Amino acid sequence: MTDLPLAATAITTHFFTAADGARLAWHETGPESGTARPLVLIHGLFSSANVNWIKYGHARLLAEAGFRVIMPDLRAHGDSAAPHDPAAYPSDVLADDAVALIRHLGLTDYDLGGYSLGGRTVMRMMIRGAVSPRRAMVLGMGLAGMLDTGHRAAFFREVLSHLGTHPQGSEAWRAEAFFKTTGGDATALIGLLGSFVDSHEAEIKAIPYPTAIICGTEDQDNGSAEALARLLPQGRYIPMPGNHMNAVAKPEMGRAMRDFLLA
Repeated sequence: MTDLPLAATAITTHFFTAADGARLAWHETGPESGTARPLVLIHGLFSSANVNWIKYGHARLLAEAGFRVIMPDLRAHGDSAAPHDPAAYPSDVLADDAVALIRHLGLTDYDLGGYSLGGRTVMRMMIRGAVSPRRAMVLGMGLAGMLDTGHRAAFFREVLSHLGTHPQGSEAWRAEAFFKTTGGDATALIGLLGSFVDSHEAEIKAIPYPTAIICGTEDQDNGSAEALARLLPQGRYIPMPGNHMNAVAKPEMGRAMRDFLLA
């Protein structure tokens, strides 16, 4: 691990314009040297780059390992635009946005990772042949979450459409509580849910890149992570403690990412 000065792990925020005119943010940290290896990390639904990658120290850990850590805020999240026009959420728009950022930055040799919805987005980018990472990481995602996006989309649509009515302690109540902590825009997020695209086993089997499936041992929100890893030609299942909500707060997640990328 490289012992970097504090200035080298400071967070900077930048913006670019997507093809449809949406103003999208990304955050960056890492060595100031131009030789640092780029690593693009995509956060999950209702979350942000700050919540998934920065707040609990994962970005800093990866920066200290020598990576240039690039963390977009998805559209309808964080510092990025949250349009209410349904036309702003065509199929696979998140994959399109992430590919646009990679091209905007001129990246040609890089690694790629994502948590939950971000992990599905990484998979969609690879399935479509739009990216060619050296290594990929899919966190908090299982096979069912790739093959049937409608089930989870319907759950979150119910959460967002009936805010304030969910029984205390229920899964919907917990999802709403998280949504409120991140200051989400319900109208924009409902639009985004319609952009999800199901994948097929044959498409997953064709992904040629070494891919770590990192998931909490108590996390079944998106189905079996082990089954997803088995389907990938170069898949590797890496278990870690936690469930879908608390795994991102655990230091084991950052260490698992770092160790996979440096192996």
